[in-house]
Amino acid sequence: MSRRLRIASVNVNGIRAAARKGMHPWLEQADVDILTLQEVRADADTLAAALPGWHVVGDEALAKGRAGVAIATREPLDVWRIELGDDSFDSRGRWIEADVDVDGELVTVVSAYVYTGEDGTEKQVAKYAFLDAMERRMPELGDGLAVITGDLNVGHRELDIRNWKGNVKRAGFLPRERAYFDRFTAPSGAEVACVDGSTGTGLGWVDVGRQFHGEVDGPYSWWSSRGKAFDTDTGWRIDYHLASPTLAERVTDYRIVRAPSWDTRWSDHAPVIADYTLGS
Repeated sequence: MSRRLRIASVNVNGIRAAARKGMHPWLEQADVDILTLQEVRADADTLAAALPGWHVVGDEALAKGRAGVAIATREPLDVWRIELGDDSFDSRGRWIEADVDVDGELVTVVSAYVYTGEDGTEKQVAKYAFLDAMERRMPELGDGLAVITGDLNVGHRELDIRNWKGNVKRAGFLPRERAYFDRFTAPSGAEVACVDGSTGTGLGWVDVGRQFHGEVDGPYSWWSSRGKAFDTDTGWRIDYHLASPTLAERVTDYRIVRAPSWDTRWSDHAPVIADYTLGS
């Protein structure tokens, strides 16, 4: 018999702050099977204490109080990996994989937190190195049931940023960054003309949010704290579920859970939830 697998991803902007502001009441009613977290900013003990009753694996950043990713499930996790790329850049606290057995089918779940970047600085160099490593890893995952979730810090298309014209020269919407997503989501093996003028080879991953919602603005997952960005829905869609083709066929629902008001948010990012059908 098939079953629904609900996966939620959210940049918590500090797990302790999120727990204090209302994460637990939301989690109790969300009926989530797998929760992927980014920017947890906590050690293993603090993370476990913030998620009682869950089985949690995480990876801390080398810099204390920065970044950090985790995957939490209702069932024990025996296999998980944190390696991405080589020693030429720091990926600690930014990539974790777990294999989850769902009624006899193995699903690989990734929680990723891509560098924010800053054009013309070493921060952007690190961001490109991370995206390069992602691009090398994705073909190794894409033949099975796999999903890369998290804060990927790139708005792929003009539909993904309300004020895209004002951000074409800013990290998060630079043509070179967006070109990675052109390749990530183009049909596997196809030659693709990228937004930065380059050409590349498609990897075949599916942007679940865009596939589910179609050609519409947003829906957005992050809003700046400046001005009234949240109130006017002047946001960015930078939190994703990128699913392998075989898993993308199993999607039955997708949504971004935008808080009803600014003062009821427990993070500056909204949870991104997708339902998949697993099992025979």
